Amino acid sequence: MQFLRNSGATQVERRALAGNADRGDIAGIPGVVIEAKSEARLNLAGWLKEAETERDNDNAEIAIVWHKRRGKTSPGAGYVLMDGATLVQLLIAAGYITEGPTQ
Repeated sequence: MQFLRNSGATQVERRALAGNADRGDIAGIPGVVIEAKSEARLNLAGWLKEAETERDNDNAEIAIVWHKRRGKTSPGAGYVLMDGATLVQLLIAAGYITEGPTQ
């Protein structure tokens, strides 16, 4: 979390586990659910499904999984997983692309 705080997300904090009503691991960025993972075995589809469920529980817009990269200590070197629709949302919000017709 210190990585996010140092990057300007000064309000982030670790959330307590909430079972079926879980709303992600990191709170403090409105509209965004972050599911943090540090596991040896990859389960990309399962992790993304978990993050999307937590996004729905939180009534958020964005769901991502932040996975620790083996052999690296900095979260900045970790992997971030999201679906393509979420990537397009972020690109539109950042002004890199304009919203066009949906498919």
